[in-house]
Amino acid sequence: MLTLILGGARSGKSRLAQRLAASAVRVAFVATAEAGQDAEMSARIARHRADRPASWRTVEEPLALADAVESAANEADAVLVDCLTIWLSNLSWKHRDSTPGQIEDAVRAELGRLAAASRRCHLILVSNEVGCATVPESAVARAFRDSQGLLNQWAADTADEVILTVAGLPLYLKTASPKAGSR
Repeated sequence: MLTLILGGARSGKSRLAQRLAASAVRVAFVATAEAGQDAEMSARIARHRADRPASWRTVEEPLALADAVESAANEADAVLVDCLTIWLSNLSWKHRDSTPGQIEDAVRAELGRLAAASRRCHLILVSNEVGCATVPESAVARAFRDSQGLLNQWAADTADEVILTVAGLPLYLKTASPKAGSR
């Protein structure tokens, strides 16, 4: 099963994702952020680590997302990816000399592999909804916003369940269909 959780900054999306993952026995957490020399990002990462149960396996992978998820899905009942937005930022930076179309092709290929991995476990993807703000001033920021919007659309299309979080509250946009024969 594939669940996509969307929301703005501090909307409660990570907390909701962790709550959903906690119902599984074996959980793998795929973290896409890298702190580098950024003290504020280091503090965010530390806070996220502290919020996770110690029993969860953490995989730090800023770029090879599908590889990390496929590997984790072999050993976990639930795999939580936090977050697609940071991963897209990392991918966009690494391929900054590529065209937007080339980056979008790479994103679609990764999403296809993630969807396939979700047949083996409950895959929970966290992503930011960045398209509701003002139009960015710079061309690079507008291109990223557009790519993020497409990523969210493609992920939502393949997801079984899509949840938007606002002020810590979940709004179910798409719910999983009941399995044949279940009531």
